[in-house]
Amino acid sequence: MADRGSLEGPQALRPAAAAGYASRPMMPDRDFEPIVTERLVLRRSHTDDASSISTYRSDPEVHRYQGWDRTDREGVMGEIEAMAGRAPGEPGGWVQLSVEERDTGRLVGDVGMSPADGEPGVIKIGYTMDPAFQGRGYATEAVEAMVGYAFDTLGAQVVRAYASAENLPSIRVAEKAGLELKERFERTYEGETWQGVRYEITRPASAP
Repeated sequence: MADRGSLEGPQALRPAAAAGYASRPMMPDRDFEPIVTERLVLRRSHTDDASSISTYRSDPEVHRYQGWDRTDREGVMGEIEAMAGRAPGEPGGWVQLSVEERDTGRLVGDVGMSPADGEPGVIKIGYTMDPAFQGRGYATEAVEAMVGYAFDTLGAQVVRAYASAENLPSIRVAEKAGLELKERFERTYEGETWQGVRYEITRPASAP
């Protein structure tokens, strides 16, 4: 199954009401360096990634839970180009990172982050793994790295992920990474009704 917590575009999931988090503004990371974990490297996506990303995003089992308008190579490339000048944590939209295996350099998925509109200190995350590399714990490892990065580098107070209530693999990833269920809700779009969930993790009180 696809692993991506947030849906974009017309199907974007939003909380029923603002959470009212009191926080300081986040600090955009204009000198971003790749995030390195035990097995993975999370780096800025570049246009050479478009073909690989398009292939797994176009898989029906991946696309069914996502909100992308386009999954073709040109559409993915345009999305990457549009994000190229945006720093992580900067208001205005998503920043995408490609996820690679450290040992092989193979692209295994992508993750994204975006400040929540009108909620200072809240950052949304999303994640998608290529089905060929699912079941190895890569999504959980990548999400844990993004949570740490959001708190330690961007100064976020809350990290949030959305998912379809039917997307159990994505929900399990959020829970394994420490996020907790905050809301279940129902939305109707173009005559179709579906259920969503909102997961969050709050910055530890002991963090600087």
